Amino acid sequence: MKRELEDGYELDDDPDRVDLDVVCDFLANEAYWSKGRSRELIEKTFHEASRVVGLYSPEGSTVGYCRAASDEVVFAYLCDVFVLEDHRGRGLGKELVREMVDGSPLKDLRWLLGTADAHGMYRELGFRKPSFRIMERPGPKFAGDPPSE
Repeated sequence: MKRELEDGYELDDDPDRVDLDVVCDFLANEAYWSKGRSRELIEKTFHEASRVVGLYSPEGSTVGYCRAASDEVVFAYLCDVFVLEDHRGRGLGKELVREMVDGSPLKDLRWLLGTADAHGMYRELGFRKPSFRIMERPGPKFAGDPPSE
């Protein structure tokens, strides 16, 4: 799948096109939810993803990314959504997420997401507070994780 956006930006779900250096740098050093993750761990989540979607500048460089983890039957979890700072404010993040959740073979599944920001955008795309209690079994602690209860 390739989809052109305004101003020459493009979405593509070809994993071979994603610049892993950009993804690893952003997730390990800038993203509040994944600071401190090793490159090895980030690459493993990339390769094990059910689907990845990259956002590309008019020049073809990776400027955004998201991935899905899914059983491909009942649920899908939206992960690691980002757009680099110089490319924000254009609605590109919304289109990135829209492509992931509505433009994929996973579109009819129950989508889950954990995020501290952009709630309005996610609501516009159909996300809402869950109708049931979600529990979490924490794994390794990263810099951006909330305090444990």
